[in-house]
Formats: sequence, structure tokens, C-alpha cells
Amino acid sequence: MPEKKTIARARKAKREGKAPTTQAGEFVREEIEHIREGKHGAKNTKQAIAIGLSKARRAGVKLPAPKKGTTSERTRKQAKRETAKAAKAKSSPSARRKSPKRSQAAKKALKRAPRAAASSRALSRQARQAAPRRRKRTAGTRSRTKRAAASD
Repeated sequence: MPEKKTIARARKAKREGKAPTTQAGEFVREEIEHIREGKHGAKNTKQAIAIGLSKARRAGVKLPAPKKGTTSERTRKQAKRETAKAAKAKSSPSARRKSPKRSQAAKKALKRAPRAAASSRALSRQARQAAPRRRKRTAGTRSRTKRAAASD
């Protein structure tokens, strides 16, 4: 369950018209803090980010599921499920039943995981690796924009 502070920050971002990814960033930040505090660990930085995004979806942030080919089919299905779960939870409180065994097992597994995933070095490495992928994704739109501007 995300902290009230995190949900408040995400709602504020939404009111200000910020993108869903910005709203979800609050949940990722919270997750990084949890790892640094020693509440639990994560195998790697990517997992820490994924946990934060998952929490954001469950809290109702309108984050789309990853596109086909960017992640595994299982991850995409899970993201879709979480988005649907958030919509369902708004309509009825009874829809939020959780499996105690499953959540306990997940917590135990995360507690065994290392804490280095949230170090500034690991976050920096993750950011550097993600940047070229982002550039590659927007390269096509950027060249189209340049051509449109040149023709004016």
C-alpha cells in the first residue's frame, strides 16, 4: 500500500496536468526510498522501478501497459490486470481482496533481495542505459518535426 504522502503528490501532479509517467514517478521514488531504508530489496534497479510502476497502476494512475515487444507478454498482461483492478476497486471496496499467502511470499522474497539496486551508482547506470533507448524511440518523430519546420 503506497503512503498517503505519495498518493497526495501524485494527485497534485495530476491536477497540474502532468503526464501519467510523472505521476508514477512519485511511486518509483517511494520504492527507492523503501529499499534504501532497508524495508526490502530488489534484484536490480529495473525491478525497483517496475514495483513502483505497479503500485502506481494499482493506485489508479492511468499508465498504459508497455507496448508489444518492449517487455515480456507476462509483464504486459500483469500491467493490464493492475489497471483493470484499479478501475474495479474504485467501484466496489470488496473487489480489493488480497491473498495473504501470496503477498506474504512476495514480501519474503523481496526481503531476501539485495539493497544495492537503489544506490545512486545503480540508478545512474540505469538512467544512462535507458537514455539511448529513449532517443532511439523518438528519433523518427524528431526528424519529421525538423522536416516540417524546414518546409515552412
